[in-house]
Amino acid sequence: MTTDQPIRRAAILVAMLAATTSLSQFFRASTTVIAPELIRDLALKPEMLGFASACFFLALGAAQVPVGILFDRIGARLTVALLAVVAVAGAVMHATVETGRGLAIARFIVGFGHGGSFMATVFLISRWYPRARWSTAMSWVFAASMLGIAAAGTPLAWLSQQIGWRAAFVVMAGVQAAIGLLFVLLVRDDPPGHTPSPHPPETLADALGGFVRIVRLPGLMRVMALQFFAYAVLATMMGLWAGPYLHDVHDLAPVTRGNVLIAMALAQTVGVLMVGPLDRVFNTRKWVAVGGALATIGTLLALAATPRPPATLAISLLLLLCAVSSYGVVVVSHGRTFYPEHLAGRGATTFNMAQVLGCAALPIATGFIPGFFTVTASGYAPEAYQWIFTGMAAALASGLAVYVFSADAKPHPHAAAAGGTRS
Repeated sequence: MTTDQPIRRAAILVAMLAATTSLSQFFRASTTVIAPELIRDLALKPEMLGFASACFFLALGAAQVPVGILFDRIGARLTVALLAVVAVAGAVMHATVETGRGLAIARFIVGFGHGGSFMATVFLISRWYPRARWSTAMSWVFAASMLGIAAAGTPLAWLSQQIGWRAAFVVMAGVQAAIGLLFVLLVRDDPPGHTPSPHPPETLADALGGFVRIVRLPGLMRVMALQFFAYAVLATMMGLWAGPYLHDVHDLAPVTRGNVLIAMALAQTVGVLMVGPLDRVFNTRKWVAVGGALATIGTLLALAATPRPPATLAISLLLLLCAVSSYGVVVVSHGRTFYPEHLAGRGATTFNMAQVLGCAALPIATGFIPGFFTVTASGYAPEAYQWIFTGMAAALASGLAVYVFSADAKPHPHAAAAGGTRS
């Protein structure tokens, strides 16, 4: 094997992880830019729109237990490829729905099909890269995954105008099938020269007991408290409320809304790439995450400060929100330091369960808010969005209040003992 082969294989790994996470991002954000059209074509009430959006994340939560076991038994490569078949079926169903209930079911199936996408990144990066570089390597994948959100913006809006949103989802089903096939052909669970971890026989009780051992790890639940809301705020904004807000309050057309969504994805990409290395720069994961959460809360409250801010200000605050919300990659790295290698799959999915449950709960909770205000022909009341943004800020603050009592996990744990010298 030549010396450049490990580098090439690592690059292929990152590219395929970026591709599968991009698809996950696309499907989770795909309802926001076409939300007004979905509301019209399927006669959706606001609470049903919120529930349908949440179903993607409910499915992610439901997938975590079997995915965690499969990661530890057959590896991430085969697990993600098998789930891609489920995602294809969900995308095809997405194109044929006639009711809000059908939309919710389709999004649940698609979400289940992506139940291993992001956790495959945590699982495989922790095998292919040294501990100190986890956040940086994950930031490459998560930043590249923003291409999926960008594709769910103007490209989806344009394609929907050309061939209809139903046909657009048929096209994406084909893309999903191609990525799933490439993943199984190109990805490997272990780097070259690495001896695969042994997989001793387990009963179902033993397999499930691994999740219990993860939850009982001292201090992990404090980190999971922030994980519950950290990404949920961003996902709820980009996947549900940004599009309707820009339509109802600022009267932006579909393609213009799509352009804003692309800009939001680019802002998050820049944010992830900037935040990823900060834990090594400051030798702390906890306080990088705390700073990001505080900045996110402040931006949400600024959005909520007035019912109808100038469009330029509102868009600027949405972009800022995406940039400062990118600290989630550091929280994921913080959580990964708790669980051992032989439980890496179940550890990653247990930790991720907090995130997906938060991503399911927040859209459902905020989906009830517009019903307390007058709904006009132009959409939901501006005051409803003020309360939506305030509620999201309060939810994140509650998770942060628990997280601040967690123990830090330094990328260079010996730096302090060596007088502050970082390795």
